[in-house]
Amino acid sequence: MKLGNRLAAEFIGTFWLVFMGCGAAVLAAKVDGEPGVGIGYLGVALAFGLAVLTMAYAVGHISGGHFNPAVTVGLWLGRRFAAKDVAPYVLTQVVGAVVAAGLLSVVARGRNGFETPSGPGAFATNGFGSNSPGGFSLLSGLIVEVLLTALFVFVILSVTDTRAEKGFGPLAIGFTLTVILLVAIPVTNGSVNPARSTGPALFAGGESLSQLWLFWLAPLLGAAVAGLSYRFVTGAVGAAEPELTRR
Repeated sequence: MKLGNRLAAEFIGTFWLVFMGCGAAVLAAKVDGEPGVGIGYLGVALAFGLAVLTMAYAVGHISGGHFNPAVTVGLWLGRRFAAKDVAPYVLTQVVGAVVAAGLLSVVARGRNGFETPSGPGAFATNGFGSNSPGGFSLLSGLIVEVLLTALFVFVILSVTDTRAEKGFGPLAIGFTLTVILLVAIPVTNGSVNPARSTGPALFAGGESLSQLWLFWLAPLLGAAVAGLSYRFVTGAVGAAEPELTRR
């Protein structure tokens, strides 16, 4: 598949992931005693998981269905993705996330009484300390984001191995992301994806933007751990294909 086709698929997939996942958090979630009925942390986690699941099936056969710079880097380090395509993929994922967050901002501002988002997790942003939904520290956020990203990327590498059961990769990936976010949302509002963090932070600004560095550093460190350890744990056989979901 030509690079242009693959990048278009990555843009669509990342846009869908951010708009649906962050949109659920911004427009539908009410947590911690807020008035009204909302989907809560579970609903947001499911929204992200189902978004990645559906797009993995929809365009995974075109681009591999990364939708996440950490996944792209992990696949490259695991020798499942070409080095020359890493930068174009990452740039496209960030652009898709920013466009999705921009449109979500327009939708949110259309509500009567809209005010500029502020406080922990405002506008689905990620953060630590005073910007953490549960008030967790920088160290807690670092540990959670590194560890859960490493596990997420390891699962992706495992279920898309040529030795794995065919056709079930997207299901495993989507449910893994859901479980991860159930743990991560109270701590950092759940990133494990630098592009997903970048889009909302650019529109929320302030402390969310100043803390964005962690949500690039930690997921990429976790992806490196997964990518470098995968071949050691499972062996080199079955690690030849770059696609995530073409099975």
